[in-house]
Amino acid sequence: MVRTNILNPTAAHRLVKQLGPFSVIEYSRDLSVSASTAQTAYYMSKMGVHKKQVVVNLNNSGVLLQSGAMQMISGNVEVSTNVRGAGDLFKKFAAGRVTGESSIKPRYFGTGTVILEPTYRYILLEDLANWNGSMTIEDGLFLACSDTVQMKVTARSSFSSAAAGGEGLFNNTLYGQGVVVLEANVPSEELLIFDLDNDILKIDGSMAIAWSQSLNFTVERTTKTLMGSAASGEGLVNVYRGTGRVLVAPV
Repeated sequence: MVRTNILNPTAAHRLVKQLGPFSVIEYSRDLSVSASTAQTAYYMSKMGVHKKQVVVNLNNSGVLLQSGAMQMISGNVEVSTNVRGAGDLFKKFAAGRVTGESSIKPRYFGTGTVILEPTYRYILLEDLANWNGSMTIEDGLFLACSDTVQMKVTARSSFSSAAAGGEGLFNNTLYGQGVVVLEANVPSEELLIFDLDNDILKIDGSMAIAWSQSLNFTVERTTKTLMGSAASGEGLVNVYRGTGRVLVAPV
């Protein structure tokens, strides 16, 4: 048996979030500083820039991680990949080429603890039950998920949504049941959540970082005519229609 104090509050860190097998600890103070780095660490702390770390507790269960994210493993935990044969390997290789992010993820399964590398980015824990069972995310956001969650590449419904929307032609979609861990550039306190019930959300710019796959995403003019759009000064907007959730980073 292995015991650790990583989830216990100390003078340096505390538990700030927990969902499913995932826990997030935040280092409120960086004690490992030198004379040359103390000033930078002090002002980072005053601005709320803290180092964070994801801890995964496995109980005869599994998770998928971003490649290279693991820092430590304790307990009876085995490591494999989410590749099922040569055909699946080719599909994942092709998916990685179009999204710019590797679709081959290490899978950790068993009973024990997996500790991820620390990061200064912000950690978001999302239950797919709140996303109609699936969410499409911007490239570079994925950090981890329950191994009950599946991954696939989703293409835009129209070329205009990719060319004019600033969101790219392909994105990763996570679907199924379980928890998804995202690594964002803004904290959850600054994110705006829009839950649409057969309605419409229009955004001026590529500020949506995640949205339900059930939503129809298009790019449209703000008014019905080109002259009207020119006069309004708004031009094109990203439009999300249907029923689902949109996560927006306004800053």
